[in-house]
Amino acid sequence: QVQLVESGGGLVQAGGSLRLSCAASGRTGSRYAMGWFRQAPGKEREFVAAIAWSGSSTYYADSVKGRFTISRDNAKNTMYLQMNSLKPEDTAVYYCAARATVVATTKIYEYDYWGQGTQVTVSS
Repeated sequence: QVQLVESGGGLVQAGGSLRLSCAASGRTGSRYAMGWFRQAPGKEREFVAAIAWSGSSTYYADSVKGRFTISRDNAKNTMYLQMNSLKPEDTAVYYCAARATVVATTKIYEYDYWGQGTQVTVSS
């Protein structure tokens, strides 16, 4: 079992930046690919970014490509999402997720563990 806790959300003006963190605990000795998803009010949860266990492979939704950067520090059991040039449409609850394999995926149903989420609000 792996527990995930997100942090770093908040209120920011359009064009600003935020850095989200996802701290993992529990069976962190195993190797996990991880990802970020988000859910805006009235919408389904959607893929944002994913990273392989090694960090060598990353994937991004088209809507965030070039603005967001996913990374991880396995020594700290922590994953990050650097969000730059934020837009009001980025407003959502952001969730981190992990899957018990080293290969990253964009598919929400392939993740085994989820955090509780952190709110990101971008004002215009």
